[in-house]
Amino acid sequence: MSGAEQGVQDGADPDGFQRLWTPHRMAYIKGEDKPVGPAPDDGCPFCRAPGLPDADGLVVHRGEHAYTVMNRYPYNSGHLLVCPYRHVSGYTDLDAAETAEVARLTQAGIAALTAAYGPQGFNVGMNLGTAAGAGIAAHLHQHIVPRWGGDTNYMPVIGQTKVLPEMLEQSRARIAEHWPAR
Repeated sequence: MSGAEQGVQDGADPDGFQRLWTPHRMAYIKGEDKPVGPAPDDGCPFCRAPGLPDADGLVVHRGEHAYTVMNRYPYNSGHLLVCPYRHVSGYTDLDAAETAEVARLTQAGIAALTAAYGPQGFNVGMNLGTAAGAGIAAHLHQHIVPRWGGDTNYMPVIGQTKVLPEMLEQSRARIAEHWPAR
């Protein structure tokens, strides 16, 4: 049933527009799975994910000091996060081994995404602190966002919606399959 048909069935005034329903976004809007405080035991999803099986936690690769996980609210298909296991908020809080592994996993993530999806570019970076846009400021994480020419279209601008062609579980499996051996 189309969105317009659903609106008619629900008694709403039909306006002729089709609807692209994204109910999974409501969890993000409501702040579900966000920590209630700055401590690791305050519900930090980046502390919780490594304790789950890879498929359940959307973990793509585990290192000794850091791991790579799918972003549950991705900007694009294949959007990865590289997180230290240790619950720290600042980049300067990382020790040398953690810093080196975050860098290595970032390189490996770019290689895996290139093999799996063939993007034309990447956005790589960190938002340090809430004022800088960090959704979860208490646990440092680096974004790896694959980009393609023309991937910015009217949907995010007009419809406040991202169109992703596959489910996160499928993306996780594809990227893990292409993770480089070291």
